[in-house]
Amino acid sequence: MRRFFRDRLPDHDSILRQRWLRPVRHWLHHPNLWHLHRRSVAGGVAIGLFCGLIPGPFQMISAALLAILFRVNLPVAAFTTFYTNPFTIVPLYLLAFEIGNRVTGSANSAAIPAFPEIHWHEWFHEVWMWLFALGKPLLIGLPLLATGLALSGYLAIRLIWRLFVIWKWHRRHAQ
Repeated sequence: MRRFFRDRLPDHDSILRQRWLRPVRHWLHHPNLWHLHRRSVAGGVAIGLFCGLIPGPFQMISAALLAILFRVNLPVAAFTTFYTNPFTIVPLYLLAFEIGNRVTGSANSAAIPAFPEIHWHEWFHEVWMWLFALGKPLLIGLPLLATGLALSGYLAIRLIWRLFVIWKWHRRHAQ
């Protein structure tokens, strides 16, 4: 499992050599930010899943800041935010809206405003106005969905990692 992540993530030194990181380089020296062990990777996945639902370009920045704060794997946290993309963000926000509707007790599905017709020159404004029309249920549902995704991702990685280690132990013992 460790080799899988090590082959796909940039190494610590190549990241620290980046010129644009000079102002924050002193924050990036904690070993948990770069080591691939069960707790650090699971925490990075949880932070990435949580921050993936933050609107706009703030997903990776907030994931990096939370990874530094909680001292979990920074590249995993930043990479995990990519589960949201133009194809998945609308269904995830509608799911968050539905969760917010159920939590607030107004499970009226007719309240979902129609998704606007997108014109390329004004797409950001049109999507932003659609999100604004979703209102209170979305504001309640987003943190609940993000917390649920983060918790399930954390537990899933911890369980999968543990099962993989047990499988390796049994395989090594059998040899």
